[in-house]
Amino acid sequence: MAGLNKAVKEKIILGVDPGTSIMGYGVIMVQGNKLTLLQFGVIHLSKYSGHELKLKKIFERITSVLEEFHPDEVALEAPFFGKNIQSMLKLGRAQGVAMAAALAREIPIFEYAPKKVKQSVTGNGNASKEQVAKMLQTLLSFNEAPKLLDATDALAVAVCHHFQGGDTGPKNKSWKSFISDNPGRVKGA
Repeated sequence: MAGLNKAVKEKIILGVDPGTSIMGYGVIMVQGNKLTLLQFGVIHLSKYSGHELKLKKIFERITSVLEEFHPDEVALEAPFFGKNIQSMLKLGRAQGVAMAAALAREIPIFEYAPKKVKQSVTGNGNASKEQVAKMLQTLLSFNEAPKLLDATDALAVAVCHHFQGGDTGPKNKSWKSFISDNPGRVKGA
């Protein structure tokens, strides 16, 4: 009988859809199989001149979301390979800054390919952003989809991470955990 009163463990996941004009973020809480939407939105970056200032704003906003919700894990959408190398570099930097904010707090990070996210949420790796948003409305019980689908894309990454069981990404992404897990690979000073 004692096992019946065990509390369901909760986990908070921050999902991030990196961007250099608009970056989406979404925070969910998982209790057993129940998903609860905590917050989602976008970071508008196009109003800032210069890539460095955009990166600073990404870091500040992601940091404030981390401080407000204290997620247990951060899931990011991996950049897809495009034809424009400059865009890919900028997108990679944006993703890296979001990762750095999580790593600075020793929060594990996980990456998912866009097709994997869509497949996980809708059952179709080629689903449209609108189809993903519609499915999330059902899964997370919110009525109105945002005008900017970057927010629901970020939520989709968080939901995908939950559905994947958090097992597809790297186990450790902090230097401290790497060093403790790989003592033979670290050279003494």
